[in-house]
Amino acid sequence: MAVKPIIHDELSLKFKSLPATKQDLGAATDLKDTLLSNKDRAAGLAANMIGVQKRIIALFVGPLPIVMLNPIIVAQDDKYLAYEGCLSLTGERPTERYKTITVKYQNENLETRQQSFSDFTAEVIQHEVDHCNGILI
Repeated sequence: MAVKPIIHDELSLKFKSLPATKQDLGAATDLKDTLLSNKDRAAGLAANMIGVQKRIIALFVGPLPIVMLNPIIVAQDDKYLAYEGCLSLTGERPTERYKTITVKYQNENLETRQQSFSDFTAEVIQHEVDHCNGILI
């Protein structure tokens, strides 16, 4: 298990992440391990939060941690105002989110998947995809 420290430097978090490849699967495992070790205070993490500038996110879907490589939100519906916290930042901040999204991504076997999510899970995915794009709440 390779738990990594969480990055708090906003400047480094504002860089756009590069596409993930097969060579980044170790970083994906580290990200999942780090999420599991922070499960009491984090619903999701992006790779740049552990110092890896790749498009990889990890989040809980129910009790299970999943990893998405190169996630892209391809559809979104029903905008609302959310108040979110972030493990890399202090406090909560308002941000616009969508209740329902569809995400295209690769799983840990590099198989392409497309799946719809709603409610809190959709909110977490949007937050982490924003991290990949260098966007902070």
